[in-house]
Amino acid sequence: MLFNVGMQFTRKGLKADGFAGFRSFKDLEVMRVPQRTGVFAVLRPEEFQPVFLKKSTAGVFKKKDPSMPEPALAAEWVDAAVVLYLGKAGPGSKGNRGLRRQIQEFLDFGHGKPPGHWDGRLVWQLKDAGQLLIAWKELPAEALNKAEAEYHTAFIEEHGKLPFANLVRARPRN
Repeated sequence: MLFNVGMQFTRKGLKADGFAGFRSFKDLEVMRVPQRTGVFAVLRPEEFQPVFLKKSTAGVFKKKDPSMPEPALAAEWVDAAVVLYLGKAGPGSKGNRGLRRQIQEFLDFGHGKPPGHWDGRLVWQLKDAGQLLIAWKELPAEALNKAEAEYHTAFIEEHGKLPFANLVRARPRN
């Protein structure tokens, strides 16, 4: 296990598990995000209520619109959850990626730039997404797949399904 057993997916629980940052998208200074590999979480602040946009602010991926119809978004929403998305930031094939670059690309995606993938795309169909928080935890590259899978499993155990913007469950790879 790469996290505290019984950890709750709250801001306090993530902090206790070693996550840092907790900055709103609109206030994040990306140069302060570590460059090393790790996992990251998107959280909703207190009082944040979901209002779904008809059209996503995210960039188009392979000529596909990232928008989903409102009923599909509502079906993915997890009412009691603070965490909306759990992702990872690996080293990349050239070893030049990591948290800073992954988070910058995630934010750029939300501002309409075309992404290299569209994980977490549902985040960008929320009104006032700039209020959402981002937090990260540095981990060695070899631990990322297992960590992401364990966080997804623990979230499902706590909430009965994946976080709102995680449409695919991570599985540990050898």
